[in-house]
Amino acid sequence: MPELPEVEVTRRALRPLVEGRRILAIEHADPERYRGTELAHGRRVETLGRRGKFLLFGLEGGWELIVHLGMTGGFRLAPTPHTRAVFRLEDGALYYHDPRRLGRIWGVPAGDYRQVPLLLRMGPEPFDPGFSPAYLHARLRATRRPVKAVLLDQEVVAGIGNIYGDEALFRAGVRPTRRGYRVRRREAEGIVEAVRRVLKEAIAAGGSTLKDQSYRRPDGAIGYFQVRLSVYGRAGEPCPVCGTPIRRVRIQGRSAHYCPRCQR
Repeated sequence: MPELPEVEVTRRALRPLVEGRRILAIEHADPERYRGTELAHGRRVETLGRRGKFLLFGLEGGWELIVHLGMTGGFRLAPTPHTRAVFRLEDGALYYHDPRRLGRIWGVPAGDYRQVPLLLRMGPEPFDPGFSPAYLHARLRATRRPVKAVLLDQEVVAGIGNIYGDEALFRAGVRPTRRGYRVRRREAEGIVEAVRRVLKEAIAAGGSTLKDQSYRRPDGAIGYFQVRLSVYGRAGEPCPVCGTPIRRVRIQGRSAHYCPRCQR
């Protein structure tokens, strides 16, 4: 957490609050995690975009502010006990909240991502035409990695994490442990369709707020997609389709949840 839906929901909530407004200052006490933030001082925010799990503040004068929320980061409209940075705007403030201090902020020349090389290598966005069944099938055929690990690889497709990887593979009927080279073309089509459908539904639901409550929207409201999760976090519970207990396994150090009957 947060994954693409949570970052996109945050972007949509912040956009009317920041676009066209000037950042007077960004206040923090951690120059190691939040680098080059002074480059944003006095500059107007022209655009607020997203790439994968990164927020991209496009600033006047050819500068950019990159924000990665880490596992527990997010923006709030009021200060919290875990406020790590304050964005002072012309007519208010935004508070960067991050209990575990895993998020990062970089001020850079626009498009200069040498400090964040993943942005240079990142794969297509899930809703872009480049993330096609033919593309995914080709990437899968070239590897023996489990299909879940391939979906989490940001160089293959941007923004997917544990939650939505599990949910998409459940809907596609593909077991997360299946080796990539064994996924057929029609199954790759099903995975692409399921990824897009799950992400779209999650964005519409405001993202997923899990038991730790680490993700909330900027206004403090929770997301609601967690009530629609079929397999993620439900190990031992019955599959919503067939009733078989959901299993949890580890794949390359990450958890994966699936139904042994519905997912081949």
